[in-house]
Amino acid sequence: MIDLFSAIASLFEDLLLVPHQFLSKLELSNWWLANGVNFFFLLIGSIAMVYWINQLKIFNDRGEENKDPSAHSFL
Repeated sequence: MIDLFSAIASLFEDLLLVPHQFLSKLELSNWWLANGVNFFFLLIGSIAMVYWINQLKIFNDRGEENKDPSAHSFL
């Protein structure tokens, strides 16, 4: 059983966490480059939020949304 947990630990430390270790070392020399991944995800999230809000506005302007208080069973 100990071998199984050692194998799992080895998998994570030697293979799966290598990108994280690289970014943690890179942060010491260049903060902006190390956080580029975060900025990328922030950009994707912002684009998705703008798209979602525009879709909600389109449906609201068409009057397709049922705004009756009893429209949803959980209300």
